[in-house]
Amino acid sequence: MTTYFSKKEEPTINPQPPTPNHIKTIGLLGGMSWESSIEYYRIVNQAVREQLGGLHSAQSVLYSVDFAPVEQLQAEGRWPEAGAHLAAAARRVEQAGADFLVLCTNTMHKVAPAIESAVEIPLLHIADATAAVILARGIGRVGLLGTNFTMTEAFYRGRLQAKHGLDVLVPPAAARETVHRVIYDELVLGEIRPASKAQYVAIMEDLIEQGAEGIILGCTEIGLLVKEGDVPVPLFDTTAIHARAAVQWSLAPDLTGLAR
Repeated sequence: MTTYFSKKEEPTINPQPPTPNHIKTIGLLGGMSWESSIEYYRIVNQAVREQLGGLHSAQSVLYSVDFAPVEQLQAEGRWPEAGAHLAAAARRVEQAGADFLVLCTNTMHKVAPAIESAVEIPLLHIADATAAVILARGIGRVGLLGTNFTMTEAFYRGRLQAKHGLDVLVPPAAARETVHRVIYDELVLGEIRPASKAQYVAIMEDLIEQGAEGIILGCTEIGLLVKEGDVPVPLFDTTAIHARAAVQWSLAPDLTGLAR
């Protein structure tokens, strides 16, 4: 049976339910890999609920790219094309209503300038968010694990050093290859292997022997493999740090002084 409403009785739908009116929409550009993008989505919603209580969750837009062509462009060194690809995705995030952008990957911050130039909204840089947490702990020398690109190039390691004054230690070449291989051959596929964890722990212990006061998990999948307590210094999980910084931006009255 069909129910009809008169004009007077017709129910109304509020397209914008009551919520604190200063909350900003987080733009998550993910898929690199989706294993860690899941963590971003979980953490931002969990953190908003912690801050606001009740049934509150994050106001967000998630755009997830296909990682296979992105990884191929990385491997072939075709970074301008990778930048153009992600810039196009970032514009879609902006058009969907995001107030700022969170690039859910460390390595692809190599093309952050191309992304920033393609949109009007600010980008929350993962290295800046991570450095802020490290410096707040009073730590000046850290070890860095990540892809070979992240561990060795100026866009990330250099930014931590030049912009934030951190002393950044990285493993020797053979150990870097191990860290890189485990990321691409296992972690982005959701494979967590005890033998690989043991290798990572040994590499972190070597960095600690060199004076590292903490270790940056500088790939958004590494936190799936190693956890706080696996070594006797703090681990700085960039996924958790970046996601929680996004919530701080989302709940701030405005982005003045936050966006750089």
